[in-house]
Amino acid sequence: MDVTEFYVSIEPHDVLKLIKTNIVEGSFSGKLIDQYERIIGDQQVVVCILEKYYMRTSNRASLTVTVDNLEGKTKIHAVASGGGEGAFFRFDWGVGNTFVNSVAKALEEFIIK
Repeated sequence: MDVTEFYVSIEPHDVLKLIKTNIVEGSFSGKLIDQYERIIGDQQVVVCILEKYYMRTSNRASLTVTVDNLEGKTKIHAVASGGGEGAFFRFDWGVGNTFVNSVAKALEEFIIK
């Protein structure tokens, strides 16, 4: 399991567009599994689950991305899982890290340092 968390200078709906464009549409095996969204006034919370096949593990990995603007700026929390080989072997040959980093790469120009 790999996790990343950071803030960006764009709104949650723009984050989702970039994630879909770069991770799902920009990939042969990337797929948006589900997206759940709650909007109350100016506050928004979105959870999306992505899946992608990685040849190095001969397995599909899952990426859950939570995006919210509850603190007045947009926060990204991304967690990768399920990229390990077989039923008991959890070592994923770096697949989780690669998948999590794809979110930061898609949003790199908007990351607040």
